[in-house]
Amino acid sequence: MSWYFMMDTYIETERLELIPLTAPLLKLWVEDLSGLEAELNCSYEAEPMEGFFLDIVKVQLEITQNDPDNYLWHSFWLLIRKTSRTVVGAADFKDIPNENKEVEIGYGLGKAFEHYGYMTEAVQAMCDWALKQKGVSHVTAETDLDGFASQRILQRCGFKEVKRGETIWWKL
Repeated sequence: MSWYFMMDTYIETERLELIPLTAPLLKLWVEDLSGLEAELNCSYEAEPMEGFFLDIVKVQLEITQNDPDNYLWHSFWLLIRKTSRTVVGAADFKDIPNENKEVEIGYGLGKAFEHYGYMTEAVQAMCDWALKQKGVSHVTAETDLDGFASQRILQRCGFKEVKRGETIWWKL
């Protein structure tokens, strides 16, 4: 049976399906992209799986494998455009909710899909989902000082700037 159909949690928006990757799916993403595409019946056109981004995903794979019960908080969620089954980006919660009932969200989009509102749609849906979960009262995010597109996404989703230093911290 496909891992895709065994998942009990995913988020659907107007244009996207947000699919959280179980540890086996996350492993496919890291090691066998064509295998992941076959498993999810999609084509991957998001951020290239290389360099710093690949390193981040590998770390999250190890954490997800070690804590499979909390994979929704450790793994990445692929953003799949419904009309074409194209992976346009990915987002994640960087860890389980902390003692302040906060989770941090991160996200990235394939260059070809910027400026279409996909990430705003996905971030809003993921935040709505997170805030309905037990133990979550706030979603936080960090942006670079010059990350204006990311800052606009957060502002559109209702985040407020809470701290500015070498980076900007946001809270919803």
